[in-house]
Amino acid sequence: MSRRVPLWIAFVLVHAAVILLGHVLPSQPMGDVYNVYEPWSRQALIGAGIVGIDEPWVYPQIALVPMVLAWGFSLLGGYTIGWGLLATAANALGFGMLVGRGRSRGRRTAAWLWLAAILLLGPVGLFRLDALTVPLSLAGCLWLVGRPWLGGALLAVGMWIKVWPAALLAAAVLALRRRAAVLGAALAVSLATIAVVVLAGGGATVFGFVGDQAVRGLQLEAPVSTPYVWQAALGVPGAAIYFAADIITFEVVGAGSAAVAAAMTPVLVAVVVAVAAAGAVQAWRGASFAALFPPLALALVLAFIVTNKVGSPQYMTWLLPPLLVAVVLDRARWAGPAAVVLFLCGLTQLVYPVLYDRLLAAEVTAVIVLTMRNALVVALFAWMCVRVLRVPVGGRPRAAVSSRGSV
Repeated sequence: MSRRVPLWIAFVLVHAAVILLGHVLPSQPMGDVYNVYEPWSRQALIGAGIVGIDEPWVYPQIALVPMVLAWGFSLLGGYTIGWGLLATAANALGFGMLVGRGRSRGRRTAAWLWLAAILLLGPVGLFRLDALTVPLSLAGCLWLVGRPWLGGALLAVGMWIKVWPAALLAAAVLALRRRAAVLGAALAVSLATIAVVVLAGGGATVFGFVGDQAVRGLQLEAPVSTPYVWQAALGVPGAAIYFAADIITFEVVGAGSAAVAAAMTPVLVAVVVAVAAAGAVQAWRGASFAALFPPLALALVLAFIVTNKVGSPQYMTWLLPPLLVAVVLDRARWAGPAAVVLFLCGLTQLVYPVLYDRLLAAEVTAVIVLTMRNALVVALFAWMCVRVLRVPVGGRPRAAVSSRGSV
């Protein structure tokens, strides 16, 4: 029996189980799909206006493409099922590239890790826009060594769906010798996207998603929000959890929360720049791509999460592409971080959707679980920063490259 067969059987079972969980777990884990993705895409298809072009939008413009594509699968059970099937199909393409011929133990280990993470994170990892960026970013990372222009282009497309793959692009530009190819491809994709949006009449809304994020408050699950969640749980006057109807999410307030929210975007930029600078120094000192890219990419992604005032549970999916590449390159060295990420995924599914109703009521048990998750995210970020600083330097051994020119 081919070593790929058990992996593909598990792939089908895991995705079927997660789709089923989306229908039975509380707190509407598939809610974004039918509450916002479906109306936005229907509006565009019937000519009633295109978000991101006719009006400012919370997402970059290419994000509308998968929302529209999901209608192609909707005949099999409605739009929500169509989205689940689209996400599964995208994962299948990325999974097939990752597994390859099934001969590499590192690739097989990474594939099992991905399936475990999907199951532990649950429906929120599949029924969110981020699900489409994971296989896209993974493919981009795997192609960086042999086909940097293609890897850069795929990461740029992912960035124009959700901003976070910009962290992977930055790590690639810093760690890879052929950085000009990556940067050139990303710039070409970005300019083409902007040109299409402008020609469609959306010149005033091209970067609307940037301003929208900057003015948001502190989302309930974000690490920086944890002290305010505890204040609400302990009944501190002025601290509360409330529903922000305009962005359809729950936020927290308390003494000084507005100032903290205003400060977080500059803090995020400063932390990301500091991590990137450390990576640049290590690259200048001669660190190889195989040694530098995985910890630097993961540290940059974690910087986006740890310093973000938005802390949506699906953000845990962002950890997977750099981690899977790391396991492909050196599974033994990355066993510890992989175990931490799996634990984070399990805790995150407990936070949302399992305990979410109790978290909204600021029940202590749910707050403790959220605090553990957020503390572990911060600890993993610190660990990856240390790994970046301790990357071996002085030589440039080649990364493991397959016959197809990928990592």
